[in-house]
Amino acid sequence: MAVYGGIQARELGYWLDALINAAYDRRCPLSSVHGGFARARTARQDLLDMANRYRCNQQSADVTAAALGRWCQSYLTEEEWYQLTGARLSASDTPADWLLRHHAG
Repeated sequence: MAVYGGIQARELGYWLDALINAAYDRRCPLSSVHGGFARARTARQDLLDMANRYRCNQQSADVTAAALGRWCQSYLTEEEWYQLTGARLSASDTPADWLLRHHAG
């Protein structure tokens, strides 16, 4: 299971901010991850809409966490997710190990 499949509601603010920042970061733009400007633009807009619904209390944290997991699965392969977020796995890590070590709380 990919790391993003385990996004918890309590981590939601962190992941929304991290993915939005990464999606607009000139060093690793979402368009280079996807290889296409139109798909990246749609992905960014979907991400911003989701964050807005959550932050305006139009959608609960649990619903948004599930939606963010689906967004990641829809738009990113696991390799692209790591590239976009700057995450790195050691040879013995699984994505779940990395998440527990870096974002447990």
